[in-house]
Amino acid sequence: MLKNTYETIRFNLDSGIITIWLNRPEVHNAFNAKMLEEMVDILAEIDKSDEIRAVIITGEGKSFSAGADINWMKEMVGYTYEENIEDSAMIAKLFYGIYTLKKPVIAAINGAAIGGGMGFVGASDIVIASDRAKFGLSEVRIGLVPAVISSYVMRKSNEGALKELFLTGMRFDAQKALEVKLANYVVDHEKLLDFAMEFAKKFLACGPKAVAICKELFHKVPDMDLETAYDHTTEVIAKLRVSDEAQEGMKAFLEKRKPNWQK
Repeated sequence: MLKNTYETIRFNLDSGIITIWLNRPEVHNAFNAKMLEEMVDILAEIDKSDEIRAVIITGEGKSFSAGADINWMKEMVGYTYEENIEDSAMIAKLFYGIYTLKKPVIAAINGAAIGGGMGFVGASDIVIASDRAKFGLSEVRIGLVPAVISSYVMRKSNEGALKELFLTGMRFDAQKALEVKLANYVVDHEKLLDFAMEFAKKFLACGPKAVAICKELFHKVPDMDLETAYDHTTEVIAKLRVSDEAQEGMKAFLEKRKPNWQK
C-alpha cells in the first residue's frame, strides 16, 4: 500500500496513472539515501498494484535531478571499499527497479538531469524532455564514471554518441538527447506534464500483462543466442495466448468491443 506521505518525493494517482515528483527542489532534486529508499519503496508498491497501470517520474521546481546530493558525496569521500559497494548498490537497486517494473515508466524531464539523474533517463521506458531540459554524464569531471547507469543508457543510445558524452562530461540540450535516442520527444516546457499524461493514457488501452511481458522481452532477449530466443519466445507467446487476458483481448477484438481492462 502506498504511504500517505514521503519526505523526499510526492505523488498523485489519477485514473490508473501515478505521477511521482522528486521533491527536493532546494538541492535540485539531488538524491540522498532517503530519496533512494523512498523511491525503491514506492516502486515496489506500484509493482504489486493492479490499480496502477503507468508511471510518470518528474522533478519539482526547476530541475529534474542533479544526481547525488553534495552532502552525501562529502560522506562518500571517507568511505571504505565495502561501504562504497553498499552505497552504490542502493543506486543500482533504484534504476534496476525502474527498468524491470511491470508497469511502463515515463520520465518527464522538466529541467537539468545530470550525473546520476541520467539513470532515470536510461532506465525509463519513454523519455519526454522539456525544451528547457539539460543533460550531462558529468562524472569524469570529478574523476568518476557513470558506471551504475551505463547499462541502461547504453541500451538506448549507440557507442559513438555515448563515448562523446561519457568521455567529455559535456552538457547537452534536449535536441541532442533526441538525436542520440536518449529522449523520445521534446515538447514545450509548459506542456510537458500534459503531454506525458496523454502519452501515459495510451498504455491504458493495452493489456497490463502483455505490457509487462513486453518489458521483460527487452530485459531478457537481447542477451540470448538465436536458439535460446527461439525456444523462449515461442513459449512466451504460447503461454500468453491461453491466458485470461489474451483470451479476453482476442474475443473483444473479434466481437468489436473494448476488452475488460479498458474503461
